[in-house]
This record gives sequence, C-alpha cells and structure tokens, in this order.
Amino acid sequence: MSWLRYFSQNIDINLSELKMMDITKKNKNLMPTVMSNRAVLVFVDAGHPDIFYDMWNSELGDCEVWYNEGSEPYGEIKHSKLSSMINRGINASAAMLILNPNAATNYQIGIENRRFSYNSVHYVCQEVRAIIMNKLNLGDQNNICIISGESIAVESAMIVSEGSVIAVEYNKEDRDTMEENISKFGLNNVTIVESLKDSILSNVDVPDIAFIVASARIDEEVKILMSINPDIKFIIYTLDFEMLSSLSALCRENGLERTEAIHIGISHVNSKNIVEPFPAPWLISCKKKI
Repeated sequence: MSWLRYFSQNIDINLSELKMMDITKKNKNLMPTVMSNRAVLVFVDAGHPDIFYDMWNSELGDCEVWYNEGSEPYGEIKHSKLSSMINRGINASAAMLILNPNAATNYQIGIENRRFSYNSVHYVCQEVRAIIMNKLNLGDQNNICIISGESIAVESAMIVSEGSVIAVEYNKEDRDTMEENISKFGLNNVTIVESLKDSILSNVDVPDIAFIVASARIDEEVKILMSINPDIKFIIYTLDFEMLSSLSALCRENGLERTEAIHIGISHVNSKNIVEPFPAPWLISCKKKI
C-alpha cells in the first residue's frame, strides 16, 4: 500500500484502471499484462537484466515507466519512455508503474499468425484458433495440457495467468519454435515437455483440461492424462476423417462421453476475388461419464 500511495501522490492516475502485479512470484507473465492494461503497478525483485529490452522487443516501447532509484517508496520520482531504458536492468527489489497508452483492453482472442515465430510450425488460421479458445473456456486458474498445439499454448498461457500450461511437443524443431514464442510473448507459466512418458508430469501442476491435436498416439495420451486426473476434460482437434471416425470407440474404451462435436469451415476472399477455403477441422469435446 505504501508504493500505491507513493505513485498516486506523484502521478495523476485512475486507480480503478490500475492493475497490480507481483513478478517476484513464479509463473507471472508481465508482458501480456502490460499489453492489456493501461496502468500496471509492478512489484519486482533483483535479477532481471533484460526486462526492459524484452518489453521493447514485444512492441511495448511506447510505454512510460515511473520509478525511483531506490527500493523504498519515497524520494524523487522519475519517468522515461520504455524505449529509452532498454539497456537498464533491475538490481534491487522495488516497484514501478508502467503506463501503456496503446493497451488492448478488450483482449482479442485469436492472435494474428504474423505475430508467432514460424520456423517448423504451420499454424491454424486465427479464426479457427479463436473458436478453439472459446471452446476451451479457460479461467485464470486453470492448468491445461496442450499436445502439438503451439499457438493454442501461447494464447492459453496469457489467459491462465494464475495457472499453468504444459506444452507437449514431440518434434525438437517444434520445441525450439515453442521456446521462441515463450520468449517473444514473455510467458513464464509454460513448461515444454517432449512426451507424457517417464512420469514427467509429476513435476508440474495437474492439468484439468487437455487440448490434443489427434495422432496415432492419442489413445496412450488420453490414458496417461486420465491416470493423473480422472476428471480431466478433453478437446480433440482433427482434420483426419479416419481419426474422427475412431474417436467414438476411443471415448467408450476410456469411459468418456462426448459433450460436443463441431465442424469449422473458414474461407477468405483473396485479392483476385476468389474464395479460398482453409482446412476445416473437427473439434470433439469429451469428459468422464457421470
């Protein structure tokens, strides 16, 4: 409260718009928070040498940072554009106020594909991803396991600000791309694993939701996840008709019931006024029978 009083006495701010965030705790995503809030009061500890450079690299250079030179809420207050602070770091526990005039306060689900690192990954179109995120219906404390769904993992991590994301990527190149996206979006609540085997999930938060891009491994994946949390909810994505046809048997064998099945069709009109369809996936939602 002393830091809040310090900044309110020195800066004309609307306290109703202020978001407070403590990044001295683990799994806190600073950059997505600043992107979506006009005023963020950040409590920070020493040991963040690249914090301002990383924010600038995430297109937050127009933000204004209010701070003092010490670790206590008194003394001269200073402020600078974030773009002029990229060579600075944090060397003591303190607080700073970040004002973002360009904040997207109405967070848009369905990030544009151009913002992701490409490399080995072919992303679904942003409209399909927006529907997937709607069906996941995540809350800020959910823990979610995402198998082969790189951009879904990124958006999920932004939403589950008090929870966590387990990103399963079997391919090393895809894991590298996922690492790039984690760095690019400043995500601290994502754990990347190369499989579900070898009790690897014993070191992470138990997932309550799973998003799976269906493959030949899906039966094993479902069994492992249900052994950890029998009440886990699944959303399965597939473009493969044979895989789609096999999901009913998969549900029966694992004591699951289908709650929803939707088919997504998206088309764009190109510069030549020709309609170009995107791949049309199925989303199958299921959970344990009651």
